[in-house]
Amino acid sequence: MNAIVPGGKYDESQPVTPVRIAVLTISDTRDEESDTSGHLLAERVTGAGHVLAAKEIVPDDVEAIRAQIKTWVASGDVDAIVTTGGTGITGRDVTPEAVEPLFDKKIDGFSVVFHLVSYQSVGLSTLQSRATAGIVGGVFVFCLPGSNGEVKDGWDKVISAQLDSRHKPCNMVELMPRLLET
Repeated sequence: MNAIVPGGKYDESQPVTPVRIAVLTISDTRDEESDTSGHLLAERVTGAGHVLAAKEIVPDDVEAIRAQIKTWVASGDVDAIVTTGGTGITGRDVTPEAVEPLFDKKIDGFSVVFHLVSYQSVGLSTLQSRATAGIVGGVFVFCLPGSNGEVKDGWDKVISAQLDSRHKPCNMVELMPRLLET
């Protein structure tokens, strides 16, 4: 079921164009069994009609995060990457530091919209998140906090509509063939 998106609607007469999405959990403490936010995100990806291209867990380490993202981008098998974890403000939270230098273009509006949505759920605690998004080598990268609630908000209320080809008047799927234009 799609969220109601202000200023947009779904053309239900059209089929979903599947997007190949990789899920990256960034955590020093989670493993495959305890990765609830990664599993939640993977379920939402496939439930929306997309392809779960890959799913991995890496530690809160700048080089490990960058290496995984670069590997997926270079593979040509991934259209979008959604990360969960490491966007907070503690010393070990390094996702933005790892990912933002890789961006060819930053999607500034993502953080703004994410915080608007997050504020409705967690109030001023949204200030503790440094959620970010951009494009790396023609691949969309969205970085969400690690909590299940924030993953739900980020996917259900922001990312899913933009990665749904039926969302009108426009969506990011339409732009994918043009991301590497010069």
